[in-house]
Amino acid sequence: MIQKMLRHIRGYVRIQVQGYSTERFLNLCSHHQIYIWGLEPKGNAYELYMTLQGFHKLRPLARKTHTKVMLVRRCGLPFFIYRNRQRQAFLAGVILCIGLLFFYSTFIWDIHFEGNEKWTNETLLEFLETKNVTPAMPKRKVDCSQIVKDIRTEYNDIVWVSASIDGSRLRIQVKENEDTFQEGKEGGTKQNTASVVSVPIGTEEDAGGKADGNSLHPTDLVASEDGVITSIITRSGTPLVHVGDTVKKGDILVSGRIEVLNDAKEVIDYQYRESDADIYADTQMTYQDSMPLTYQEKQYDAKKQRKAWYIRLGSRMISVGFTKTKDKTCELYTSEHHLKLGESFYLPLSYGEIRLKPYTTKPKKYTKEELQVHLTEKFNSFLEDLTEKGIQICENDVKIHVDENSAVAEGILYLNRQITETADTEMLEIERDELK
Repeated sequence: MIQKMLRHIRGYVRIQVQGYSTERFLNLCSHHQIYIWGLEPKGNAYELYMTLQGFHKLRPLARKTHTKVMLVRRCGLPFFIYRNRQRQAFLAGVILCIGLLFFYSTFIWDIHFEGNEKWTNETLLEFLETKNVTPAMPKRKVDCSQIVKDIRTEYNDIVWVSASIDGSRLRIQVKENEDTFQEGKEGGTKQNTASVVSVPIGTEEDAGGKADGNSLHPTDLVASEDGVITSIITRSGTPLVHVGDTVKKGDILVSGRIEVLNDAKEVIDYQYRESDADIYADTQMTYQDSMPLTYQEKQYDAKKQRKAWYIRLGSRMISVGFTKTKDKTCELYTSEHHLKLGESFYLPLSYGEIRLKPYTTKPKKYTKEELQVHLTEKFNSFLEDLTEKGIQICENDVKIHVDENSAVAEGILYLNRQITETADTEMLEIERDELK
């Protein structure tokens, strides 16, 4: 490949040799170290390639062997420049293009990351920007060893980093601590809500810290709705309900007030805490949904559609085409493509297409099957939202009724969910008789 490029830069020719001693001519070329290639027989003659230096040495050899040498084709950069010597603008453009390619090859245009899972490319790019490492920076200013040190210092869970320049790309390879990554995944899993009752013990630690210290904001946990308690896990506060208890909305489930007793089991003081607990209960929810029997169907006219193309350079936009219409109702669609170099360097240039689709509306009536399908899809979507919120659906008693006058989905859902909400704890004072 390199040899072909050198031939093209230096220039070469294709010649035809004919006469009575063509084989002797070829032997003399080899004897005088004239390099030839692409030798092909053409009847009683031969065609071959040779360099310009070798071509200038052929005259004495042709005389000695009584052969005739004919020039068939000139190839290479010198002949190209000679043929276009009068096209000064073209030659200037070629030279400018070569100069720009050489100039831009001295910059970093893309930053590529490999091996990162926990830390995204955007996060790492933002960090490198704080260290003045960005696309479009000169290669001579890129310190790969310093980049490695900065990343290792900033991210403790990255155990290995490698930075290298590959052409116009800064290639950064990282290896994250797999143990830390797995712990983060495990920490995000949902905890099992077993039926456990935690009763506070009258120790300083279980009471929330120091025995004589009260919380600045004591709170209770109250029921957000009616239900039957199925599980309770108390971390702070005094639980007032147990598994199987029926509660009403507003009932105190966990109190932030802790009684301090003497040896006679008399209340002599109170301590206050912020209540914290996971309490699940079986509850009921009424579901009701309806939809109209008719709708407005859009009808598009392909003949009235308009298109426009545009180029955006910074804040300026140049458009070609017409998007104006006399129709009062229409839809506007825009698709834009941002040009970039590599993976991370976006140019201030984008192009796109604008489509204008006018339409008219016509009333249309749903069929019973369509109403059934739409209501079912909406109900299933509602159930998915409940499940994503951690609500367990125990029983579904929702029915869909569709007739000529209405389309309704209604019924009761039996759920198991958390029913706690925060409320301020009532502060009490102990009345004491003064000793005389």
